[in-house]
Amino acid sequence: MKQVEVTIMGHGYVLTCPDGGESLLTQAVATVDKEMSNIRDSGKVKARERIAVLAALNVAYLLAERESQLPTAAARVPAPNHIATGEGELPAAEIDALIRRVDAVLGADGQLL
Repeated sequence: MKQVEVTIMGHGYVLTCPDGGESLLTQAVATVDKEMSNIRDSGKVKARERIAVLAALNVAYLLAERESQLPTAAARVPAPNHIATGEGELPAAEIDALIRRVDAVLGADGQLL
C-alpha cells in the first residue's frame, strides 16, 4: 500500500491506495474536487459536509447512470455448454468459475465480463 498526499477543495489529505493505483486515485480525487468546487462555487451551499454529501451523490448518480447503459454480461457473451481449447473442450461451468476468480482478483478495478 502506498500513501498519497492530495488536495480536495483546498484541504490536504493523506490517502492510502494499492501499489499501482495512484493514477486511478488521482482521477477520483480530481472528480471529487471538481464536484465539490462546483457546488461550493454555485453559492447555494456553504457547509463542507453538505457539499461533500451532495458531491458524493452526484458522482454516485453518474456512476449508476453509466452502469445502467452497459450491456449485461449475458448479452455480451454467448453461453455455450463447452468451450473449445487447444487441449479439447472445457465445460462452461469451469469457465464461469475462472471468470469469478478473475473478477474477485480485479475487485473494484473492473470485471472481466
